[in-house]
Amino acid sequence: MVWPAGMARAARRIATAAALGGGGLTALGATAYGLLIAEGLLARKAIGRPHGLDGPPSDGTYGDFAGEPLKMAMLGDSTSVGLGMTEAAHTPGVLLANGLAAVAERPVQLLVAGKSGAPSAELGEQVDKALAIEPDVAIIFVGANDIITQTPPATAVRHLTKAVRRLRDAGVEVVVGTCPDLGTVRPIAQPLRWVTRRWSRQLAAAQTVAVVDAGGRTVAFADVLGPEFATNPTEMFGPDRFHPSARGYAQAAYAVLPSVCAALRLWPEPRPARGEALQPIYLAAATAAEEPGTEVTATRVDGRATGLHGKWATLLRRRLGETVDDARRGTP
Repeated sequence: MVWPAGMARAARRIATAAALGGGGLTALGATAYGLLIAEGLLARKAIGRPHGLDGPPSDGTYGDFAGEPLKMAMLGDSTSVGLGMTEAAHTPGVLLANGLAAVAERPVQLLVAGKSGAPSAELGEQVDKALAIEPDVAIIFVGANDIITQTPPATAVRHLTKAVRRLRDAGVEVVVGTCPDLGTVRPIAQPLRWVTRRWSRQLAAAQTVAVVDAGGRTVAFADVLGPEFATNPTEMFGPDRFHPSARGYAQAAYAVLPSVCAALRLWPEPRPARGEALQPIYLAAATAAEEPGTEVTATRVDGRATGLHGKWATLLRRRLGETVDDARRGTP
């Protein structure tokens, strides 16, 4: 398929530039830059501001169970804090904490270190805050603000890679929800919408390459959120038409929960479709950027982590119908 192949090449270039410290690809040509910036300002004016500048306070312990709590940290941008929600119960952190508690049958201590408006460059401070509680797992939702601020993809990926490596070096499991498809945002007009869609997915693929290489796992948000938001914009977007509604946040948390549980060895790994389980990381990343809720993790083939075309990765298309009850029954 031409699109995944082209996406794979873009992901390789961005990830390579990030590793070497270069700027990498830029999404915009000089000629189009002025037009797109002008349209972006109009979109921001149309979007306005949601209720408040942060999500509702949601740090705490969740799950009515006995035992030592699992510790979970949420890092990233406004989607990690549930911007626009007025009740903590509707934020992705609390939804994930309650879901994880139900699967583990243990309480879950939640720390939300994310910050509204944060690009990947601000993850370092959030990692400092998260490591203070010695979490078992860290969940990162990031990428949208890198697109909005025109941050070079390689720069954004470099900051994300550093954050994931620090967490993994501390023994923390890491799950990253990759950059969502901003091409679904209604106030953004063409051609800006097409450019943001293309750049969003390129960044998501490059994030996957970097995160898997650093020892984490990713869940593609582009196609988890994209079709749902495009088809049901009044239900999936909040009042500002930019941030998710309660249903939109639930969809994101629902897509990530199986990967969080799997990272902690609480959720059985599903059986991937034949011929699609193992792929070189760049192709897996490109494919994931187009598939709903696809998880990508590193793997080995014949005892080797790397093949002729780069690191091996497992592509897992988790069923969106997976439930907490499935996990507790041990059904893959």
